Amino acid sequence: MSLSLDEIKKPVAGTLEEFEQKFRASMKSPVPLLDRITHYIVKRKGKQMRPLFVFFSAGLCGGIDEKTHRAATLIELLHTATLVHDDVVDDSNERRGFFSLNALWKNKIAVLVGDYLLSQGLLLSVRHKDFELLEIVSEAVRVMSEGELLQIEKARRLDISEDVYFEIIRCKTASLIASCCACGASSTGSDAETVNKLHQFGEWIGIAFQIKDDLFDYGPSGAIGKPTGIDIKESKMTLPLIHALSKADYWEKRKIIHIIKSRTKDTGKIAEVIRFVHASGGIQYAESKMSEYQSRAFELLDTFPENEFRLGLEKLVRFTTARNS
Repeated sequence: MSLSLDEIKKPVAGTLEEFEQKFRASMKSPVPLLDRITHYIVKRKGKQMRPLFVFFSAGLCGGIDEKTHRAATLIELLHTATLVHDDVVDDSNERRGFFSLNALWKNKIAVLVGDYLLSQGLLLSVRHKDFELLEIVSEAVRVMSEGELLQIEKARRLDISEDVYFEIIRCKTASLIASCCACGASSTGSDAETVNKLHQFGEWIGIAFQIKDDLFDYGPSGAIGKPTGIDIKESKMTLPLIHALSKADYWEKRKIIHIIKSRTKDTGKIAEVIRFVHASGGIQYAESKMSEYQSRAFELLDTFPENEFRLGLEKLVRFTTARNS
């Protein structure tokens, strides 16, 4: 029986409530407009996955304290800033079922709010001299930016190979989850080897997490189900499609790439691509790769002493690859 996220959170439920208060306080401003906007940000918060990785990793390595809370707050501030800026760059009007900041307050204000959140995160670390946390998270933001630019460069020609795909998702998605786990360990005073091990653990989980996300576009294995086709409409090359194209003959590959390049909204054309990916074994291949990265993460996690936090991480990992949304 699969666990719900609320069940997984139980060992740190009180910690997460305390974190929410600290995160809200970290965004406070005497400027009324900014205060209204940050209140809106808190109201539409996500699943708290990143703080969960921070707190479970810290618990695994010795315990959760004020520095751990600052690590989780730093990551959440910088991550929120990148999401706000992403919505502007992508001209997106929606985020998690709510209007995006740029949809409600326009691009200029959204960019400035993103800058404000970024600066609050930096100041939080500098004021408490948490320089090692700042280094871990700053490195993640740098890598995320490089991954985004690499994807933009490659997407123009649709020449993304499997190696390039993994490099892009390592940078764009996995680097942030890796920094959560590394910051959790670092906040407890763990040595460099332990911090690096948890960074690697988070990176592998982040890769598995993104593959799962990519699979949603194609519906469940063995059946079309209710696929979204969003990545296809946006000409995004993901692992199921990359693998399917690698198995196709010249003419079939040319036809599928033509459909993707056209950014079509034609449901018939999108369904054709989805059928092609299913028939070519793209779904099964992506699922096998996801399981491979999950197994690597579990093997690494098994080197740590067993406690409720390790069990929490194990459950969280299973949740990320079994979730339905």
